[in-house]
Parts: sequence; C-alpha cells; structure tokens
Amino acid sequence: MSRTHCFLPPYLLTTLARTRPEVAARWAQTLAEDRRFRAVRDVGEASGAAAATGPAWVVHTAGGGTTLPGDVVRSAGEPEAGDLAVDEAATGIAGSLALFEEVYGRRSYDDRGATVSLSVHYGTDYVNAFWDGTQLVFGDGDGEVFDRFTKPVDVLAHELTHAVTEHTAGLVYQGQSGALNESVSDVFAACLKQRLLGQSPAEADWLIGAGLFLPGVDARGLRDMAAPGTAYDDPALGRDPQPAHLRDYVETADDNGGVHLNSGIPNRAFQLAAVALGGSSWERAGRVWYAALTGGDVGPRVDFAGFAAATIAAAERVDGVRPGPVAQAWAEVGVSPDGAGAPSPAPAPPLGGGRVAVRRSGGFAGRTTTGEVDLTGDDERAGELRDLVGRIDVHGVGSSAPQPDRFVYSFELGDAQVTVPEQDLTSDLRRVADLVLGDGDPDR
Repeated sequence: MSRTHCFLPPYLLTTLARTRPEVAARWAQTLAEDRRFRAVRDVGEASGAAAATGPAWVVHTAGGGTTLPGDVVRSAGEPEAGDLAVDEAATGIAGSLALFEEVYGRRSYDDRGATVSLSVHYGTDYVNAFWDGTQLVFGDGDGEVFDRFTKPVDVLAHELTHAVTEHTAGLVYQGQSGALNESVSDVFAACLKQRLLGQSPAEADWLIGAGLFLPGVDARGLRDMAAPGTAYDDPALGRDPQPAHLRDYVETADDNGGVHLNSGIPNRAFQLAAVALGGSSWERAGRVWYAALTGGDVGPRVDFAGFAAATIAAAERVDGVRPGPVAQAWAEVGVSPDGAGAPSPAPAPPLGGGRVAVRRSGGFAGRTTTGEVDLTGDDERAGELRDLVGRIDVHGVGSSAPQPDRFVYSFELGDAQVTVPEQDLTSDLRRVADLVLGDGDPDR
C-alpha cells in the first residue's frame, strides 16, 4: 500500500484556520483535498524495474487540479521550462537524488534507479506537499501565509526521504518510531540544503522550510533542528510547540502520538552530533544516520533509545567518525541507548455524549481540528447526521496502520466511538467529517 507524507503538520493548519478566518475556506479546501486523495497503488518491484529504464525524474503540472500526475513539463536532462515551480522542483529533486547517490551510493529512493515522478501546481491555494507512495506532489501555497512548497529546496529532500525510509527501515508512523520517520526526513533535508550551500554544521541555520512563509508572518521556518520550539511565534501560527528534550516529550493521542512534535528531540540530537563530528553534515553525521537506517539494526517500531543505539553502533563502522560524540548528542537530549521504550500513548480526550463529534489530527503540520453537532438541537446538520449515525457500523472500520503525514479521525457517533486513519474513511464517515468540520459541504 502507498504511504502519503505531507509537509505541513496538521496542528499548524488548525491554528491557521482558527486565527485567520478570512482564509479559513482555503484551509478547509486543503484538508478536504487531502481527504479526497486516496492513493492506494502498489509500488512494488514492477514499478522500480520499469522506472529504472527512464529518466531520473519527471516533473508534471496538475494545472490547479487534483488529477495526478498531470501533464509532463520537464524531465531530467532538459533545459529550464520557465515555470518557477517546475524549475524549483527540478533543482530540488536533482540535488536530492545526487545526495543519496553520490554520498551514500543509493540509486533513487528504491536503490533500483526508479524514476521520481513529481507534480506541481496541485489544487487551488493548496498549502501542502506529500509523497503518496508513487510520486511527490506540491501545492502553490495560499498567497496569505504560505509561498510555493517547491521554494525551499529542503522540502523536496524531506519528501523524497520519506520514500527512502519506506523502502528501508519502514518506520511505523506512530509514537517514537513515527517521530523518527519525520526526523530522518528532516535530517537529510538539512544535509541537502547544507551541501548545496557549501555550509559546515557550525555555519548552517538548521531551519526546515525557511522561505516557506510569506513576508509579514513571524516565522524563520517550520522547524529549527538546533533549537526546537523556536521556529515561529506568530498570532496566526501560534508558537512552535516542538520539544527539544525527552523530559518534555508530548504524550498525545493526536497526530499519531505527536510525530511532528516529538521529532524535535532526535532532530536536536542529529544537529549536536553533526557539530561535534565536524566536517560536513552529509559526509559525517549523515553517513552515520544513513548507515543506521539501512544497516538492519533499526526495526519498523524502533524507539528513540533503539535508534540511538543503532547510530552509535553505525558510527563505529563509518570512516573518520567516532561514536563518542554521537552518544553524547543523544545524552544531551535525554536519550540513552539502553533506556526505556516509548511512552504510552495518551488516551484521546473524551468527545462527550449525545452528539456527533469529530477530532482530526496529523498531517504535515501536526495540527488538530475538532467539531461537534448536538443531534437533539436545531442545527440544520442534525437531520442528515442522525440518518448517517443510524446506518454506520463502526465494527471493523479503521484497521489500517497510520500513514506518514496523513490525517487520523476520531468519531463519536451517538454512543459509539471509533478512530479511523484517513485512507480507511468510508463515504459515510467522510460525509460526517465534512458536515461536522465544515469541509467541502456546499450547504455551509
């Protein structure tokens, strides 16, 4: 099954929808498009084998629509197309592929030379980017808060690395392993950015998504690997909620256990290791993290302690690297290689009774949105919701594992409660979410 990895954490989208009502419809459209996008295509060996005979990458345009991949605009080896988003995507994917092949010896995301398919100009005012298991997709932003998602080159590397992780350790997108999945994407995004700029770890700004926000937004970037929790503080965005130390680990049922929040802890560990090891981040610390990811010591459900142990062991195998600075970096963020496992997920906040309530979390920005409708009141939605609740059977729904950067829905339907990953939404559950959260409902 495909894995969809979106760039914006849902907690950020939720805050923006609340604090910027003048553009709330755009956030609703983005979230609705995320729900409608259900890529469940198999990307097994046949895909990799066929792609290996083609160009390294192909950029398409969706032309403001949501049909993928769209029309081919530019392929590897061709000159600039004159479309800014197309050419930014081309630069970013070429650099990302070169990083993995020239530094780590990896041929594309599958190590078989698969062609990378990219689509730009996805949707209208679409404020996200994702990897769906077969291709990379980028929106143009909303013109209010977000600029083009092709603009920061590290967004390209972040999404491609989700594909690499999917084809290597397969980190489960939940709790600490999910936070590591997010962090690994940020690690190689930072490596690419620094490689293209020729920066040392000490010179780098360690920001992910710098340039993504438009002027007037008080944000240096989406995340700060050197100082998690400080990337932004803006009335529309809120304050960056990432923790930088294990003692501040966020235990939550939202966002698959806070994967976009708690990734700040391993992000900080990598930054500390990169500075301590010296040289370049991609050649030293990056080699250690890549060796850990691909060396067989990291399982799909690894926790921070297990990943720390794998990186320390990998440092023993990488030329010119000492394990001591790597161990010290993890210690500084409170992670011991022989430490305890992941904290137990916090129960979801009760949604209440005698009503229909929906709680949506996850997505690239890690934000949470809630809504409710009293079935006994005079809300115009109550009649349709009563009919939906009467026919929905929640047994057996929501059995799939969460997918990176996709949404998770918790429903209270009268007396029944169920949590459902985005890809498992039935048409009736999707309609409930649309009505209660106000997404895509033509009558509201």
